[in-house]
Amino acid sequence: MDRPADPGPPASLVLLLAASCGMLAANIYYAQPLIGVIGPSVGLGPRAASLIMTLFQLGYAAGLLLLVPLGDLLENRLLAVLTVALSVPALLAAGLARSGLFFLAAAALIGVASVAAQMLVPLAAHLAPDQKRGRVVGNVMSGLLVGILLARPVSSMIASWFGWRAVFFVSAGMMAALAAGLRLALPRRQPAAAGHYLAILRSLVALPFNTPLLRHRIAYQSAAFGCFITFWNAAPLLLARQFHYSQRGIAVFALVGAAGALAAPVAGRLADREHGRAGTVVALLLIAASFPLALLGAATRSVVVLGAAGVVLDLAVQSNLVFGQRAIYALAPALRSRLNGVFMAGFFGAAALASAFTSLILAQAGFAGICGLGAALPLLALLYFGLCDRG
Repeated sequence: MDRPADPGPPASLVLLLAASCGMLAANIYYAQPLIGVIGPSVGLGPRAASLIMTLFQLGYAAGLLLLVPLGDLLENRLLAVLTVALSVPALLAAGLARSGLFFLAAAALIGVASVAAQMLVPLAAHLAPDQKRGRVVGNVMSGLLVGILLARPVSSMIASWFGWRAVFFVSAGMMAALAAGLRLALPRRQPAAAGHYLAILRSLVALPFNTPLLRHRIAYQSAAFGCFITFWNAAPLLLARQFHYSQRGIAVFALVGAAGALAAPVAGRLADREHGRAGTVVALLLIAASFPLALLGAATRSVVVLGAAGVVLDLAVQSNLVFGQRAIYALAPALRSRLNGVFMAGFFGAAALASAFTSLILAQAGFAGICGLGAALPLLALLYFGLCDRG
């Protein structure tokens, strides 16, 4: 007699995981539109204030490599809840900071704790049956992208009403509630892997060298996410300078880009049907095409065209991420947390580089330079796909 098909995690749990990932990812980006007011308030000059986002990103990268792999060793629910709980004192410290050094240290710790999102995604993959894994991961990852995109407008609005410190106090309260909610709702999962922490960390070094598919997916998503960060760093400046948008107008524009998150569930279904490789090609082509569209929007002063470019870009970047995660999660269930940590750290490192160069490119070549880089990166990734990825 045939066994009934595994229905996978209930929709309510998938929704909770998606919302959790969005809330955690948002913690890294709340400060980005507020740097101009945070810096003077804590005694940081313009150059030192530019380190704020760098510390958030470096903390996140450290957490990806040092904490996320523990998901292959420690009970998953406990690990995720404790990591979320760690963000509460870090966020309170940021809100209470009176010195620049204290705020920067808090920013790094917030980045470390925010990697709890990348503990929840492999957990979702473990809970889903093979035939639904892409769909479930896509649904959860849509929450992460929405969190990244909404963080800036939400923090701008809260800061305009109550001051920048309120942003971190509100988030601290949300994280405390989230830790309690996850403790109650998540199932326990004890990994089968044996060993110790140092062995887990040593294994990370070998993973990219021994796993060609992981290398390929890091390359594709580095190009994609680098374009995403570059566009969303440059677009607010363009809107302020050329379109004369207020901070609230820029916030509304960012909300439009969140529509791209709708692509994640569709991408997950395509990945479940073994269309991930073809989907990757299409996603990279769409990313490349979105930048000429963005340049047209800037040249014609059409915010509608510029917004359409943002939606296409976000849709393609999110789809490519889901294709990549679905592929690497199929490699070795016992290594999912480590694979995810290395994968995410790889392309977040590329995003940090893209973020650092955005201001320089804008100063030297304007928005046209940004669009040229954005069109070139996915085409280079496609060239790599054609030369090195034989499936």
